[in-house]
Amino acid sequence: MARTRRLILSSPSEVWSLLADGYRYGEWVTGTQQVLAVDRGWPEVGARLRVRVGLGPLTLDDAVVVRICEPRRRLELEARAEPFGAARIAMRLIPWGEHTLFVIDWHPLKGPGTRMHGLPVDYVVRIRNGMMLTKLAKIAVREHQVA
Repeated sequence: MARTRRLILSSPSEVWSLLADGYRYGEWVTGTQQVLAVDRGWPEVGARLRVRVGLGPLTLDDAVVVRICEPRRRLELEARAEPFGAARIAMRLIPWGEHTLFVIDWHPLKGPGTRMHGLPVDYVVRIRNGMMLTKLAKIAVREHQVA
C-alpha cells in the first residue's frame, strides 16, 4: 500500500466540494486526460466516472467506481484500467484546525500490480499521488481565496 499525506489550507467542506464534482476529476488526478462521463449520483456508492488516462498518445479508457462515501470525511474508489487490473484508492479528509489533512492510500486489487506490489511500485505511486495532492491543494486554496 502506498500512503501519501498533504495538509491543504482549506476546510474539509471546501476540499470535499472538489471531490464531489466528478467533472473536475481531471483537474487534479495526474494522468487523467479527459472525463468522458459522470453518473448523475456521483459520489454516491456505486456511481461511476468514465475517464481517459494516459501519457501523450498512449491512452486507455478507465472506469472509477465509488465503493465508500462519507461526505466531507471519506471517499473510497475502485479504479479499473483493463487489461491492467484495478486499484483501491482510499481518501480521508481529517480536520486540522481550519484546514484539512488529506490522506490517500493506494492498493492494487487485481492484475499485474498485485504481483509487482512493493517498494518500487509504491514509490512511483507515492510520487504520482504527491503530484495529485499538490494540484488538489492549489485548486482548493485558490478557490478558498476567491470565496
